[in-house]
Amino acid sequence: MQQLLSAFKGKKVFLTGHTGFKGAWLLQILHLLGAQVKGYALAPESTHDLYSQINGDTLCYASVIGDIRNAALLQGEMIRFEPDFVFHLAAQPLVRRSYNEPVYTFDVNVMGTLHVLEALRHLQKPCVALMITTDKVYENNETGIAFKEEDKLGGHDPYSASKAAAEIVISSYMQSYFPPEKFQEHQKSIAALRAGNVIGGGDDAADRIIPDIVRAIEAGEAVKIRNPKAIRPWQHVLEPLCCYLELAQLLHKHPGQYEGAYNIGPDKNDMLEVLEVTEHFIRCFGKGKYEIEHQPHAPHEAGQLMLDNTKISRTLGRTPRWTAQQAIQKTAEWYADKTTPALEKCKQQILSFY
Repeated sequence: MQQLLSAFKGKKVFLTGHTGFKGAWLLQILHLLGAQVKGYALAPESTHDLYSQINGDTLCYASVIGDIRNAALLQGEMIRFEPDFVFHLAAQPLVRRSYNEPVYTFDVNVMGTLHVLEALRHLQKPCVALMITTDKVYENNETGIAFKEEDKLGGHDPYSASKAAAEIVISSYMQSYFPPEKFQEHQKSIAALRAGNVIGGGDDAADRIIPDIVRAIEAGEAVKIRNPKAIRPWQHVLEPLCCYLELAQLLHKHPGQYEGAYNIGPDKNDMLEVLEVTEHFIRCFGKGKYEIEHQPHAPHEAGQLMLDNTKISRTLGRTPRWTAQQAIQKTAEWYADKTTPALEKCKQQILSFY
């Protein structure tokens, strides 16, 4: 963490989606690193989400409650702040919700990303920008082969398609306005990061397996599993966040050398089925039960998704620090601890991770 401390202490960081699950974890790390964070996001959806539990407003230099689709507000807030780093996490992140709200999903994920890039284009100072997408941006034919960064983009469901479209927008801006070889002219370093399925304490989103299990345990019910054999690149939330920060540090130190797209996920031999995740979490938590729910008319969800993490591992000189089972255990411990404040629980895990 010492190297990151020297890179981010006193630096200005513009963080979209800071009130979300991943955003709240990243906000805490940046606060520990001494960065001045200006957050831009929708208001927290409840008083039970992680941002509210950690009293996130107190960790921000400024917290702006705004819609990523509001281009004028977003651009004004970013340009006035003059950030050294931008982390774009704001999104509509749920596959099943995207089936019910496709227009909203495309608007947030595509146009929201475009608005961030356009604000960067008008920012008159050097800046590193990390655009966070997803592992689901690939045209997934479920062959069992881990996707590499140069593989074809696509998406069956509206969420996946919207993120693939956002990647095309990012690539367009990188080629048209921010080519690495012309850094001295535009002074922007851009990377797109495709992270696998993230788990960790404080996630309360609908239709995610760990929050679903926790809610079921608290209600004294069995969690219903839709796709028990589905395989995902599970990883603790701190894994991608660590990669974000380390790559941002490299981009800042060596502009023009590390721009592009990166997969962030566990090693190929560390993929688990949904049923395995459920059973291991219940064992670690100490209680809970599940039942398989067959939904013949449920919306399509990919049965298999794996990432090749070779590029990010070679670039950063690191491998995942916690295995999928360790990530599940850390997450279960976070939720099982009902006495330690959320902020302290997160801090303990951040420090043990680094």
